Amino acid sequence: MGRRTGKTGRGQAHWPSRGGVIGAIDIGSTKIAALILKPLEQPDGEVARFRVIGHGQQASRGVRAGNVVDIAAAEAGIRAAVDQAEHMAGVLLKNVHVALSCGAPRSQVIGVEVPSTGGEVSAADLSRAIAIGRARFPASDREVLHCMPSSFSVDGARGIRNPVGMLGDTLGVSLHAVSVAQGPLRNLEACVGRSHLDIAGKAVSAYAAGLATLVADEIELGATVIDMGGGTTSIAVFMDGGLVHAEVLPIGGNHVTSDIARGLSTSLSQAERLKTLFGSTLSGPNDARELIPVQQIGEDDGDGSVPRSILTGIIQPRIEETLEMVRDRLAEAGLSSIAARRVVLTGGASQLNGIREIASRIVSKQVRLGKPACLADAPDTVTGAAFSACAGLASWALQRPKELAAPGSEDGLEAIPFVPSSAARGIVGIKRWLKENF
Repeated sequence: MGRRTGKTGRGQAHWPSRGGVIGAIDIGSTKIAALILKPLEQPDGEVARFRVIGHGQQASRGVRAGNVVDIAAAEAGIRAAVDQAEHMAGVLLKNVHVALSCGAPRSQVIGVEVPSTGGEVSAADLSRAIAIGRARFPASDREVLHCMPSSFSVDGARGIRNPVGMLGDTLGVSLHAVSVAQGPLRNLEACVGRSHLDIAGKAVSAYAAGLATLVADEIELGATVIDMGGGTTSIAVFMDGGLVHAEVLPIGGNHVTSDIARGLSTSLSQAERLKTLFGSTLSGPNDARELIPVQQIGEDDGDGSVPRSILTGIIQPRIEETLEMVRDRLAEAGLSSIAARRVVLTGGASQLNGIREIASRIVSKQVRLGKPACLADAPDTVTGAAFSACAGLASWALQRPKELAAPGSEDGLEAIPFVPSSAARGIVGIKRWLKENF
């Protein structure tokens, strides 16, 4: 019996909690992944890296389109995944950081202008502008997960990195917030809490995946991360060193599997197998002649077979539809020019053969496949694209001081007005984290 399978208690006393680690859970529609990581002290100018000391993975049976639909099944998956990671690491986690795509994440930007005192922008002016901006975020049925200054201006001059000390009569601040619906979020929090874990922080999955897969120049110059999961496709746009937009679409790799099951009259498990072994988004010259085995539902006289071209003909339209939806959403948000400079595909559903070429054609820009770059000497089982969001949670945990406390919340820190490079933020975060935990 695992240490988290019981409904009460924290488990065996001989499993002590140890400092110096970060627990991360990615609660997806297809899998629940857990990582236990240790930060590695890096030379100045290097991006933060982590060593995986424990990992676990379980099929996600209580989550659909990112939302919890069966709290008992989702809880069991979380318990099992964390239990695997803890046994490997020899550590009992007290709290975890969680990557999520539930509650229809939505970005919103609030602009604030305040007069400066004495013709020079002071720290008090900045705090006042931020307080006014926080108060303007609606607090009805949504909860703010991320809140950060996206840009500053002084007397209308934009592109200011640190406005404090600059001469001018007016200070402008744009605050970017990402919020989610409270109902789905509360159910997800309940699953984690019933697994006897406290939540140290929550991050939108594509945001975390971006921190794991993008290099510093991509975050600075502009890039879009498309995290293709089983039940959702998450979008995160980065620019000028930070997140500028996040959104989640309720479509993913499971929809491809369902299309295959219906189109070939086979079971979902067989459809997933066909997608994994033979699936492609591009047609090959021999696809019409190459036959693949298909076990059809209700047939007892052995396997049938179909040309591989039929399977490709089922997969390709769904992938094209998904990427076209991403393109259209970015256009609606006015981010096409920024978002499409470079696109990085990650997530389990991004591993289909030919998907990079399809994405490049649809978004008309350079596309690459992204895997976690922040893990050092990690086993192959966790270095794939399916673990990008989970790995990125560790980077996010170290960078949280860049974010503001959510309105009406006591979590988080006050604003840090200067926005340094991604590498510098990683170094500052590691030093702060090591100081707090050792």
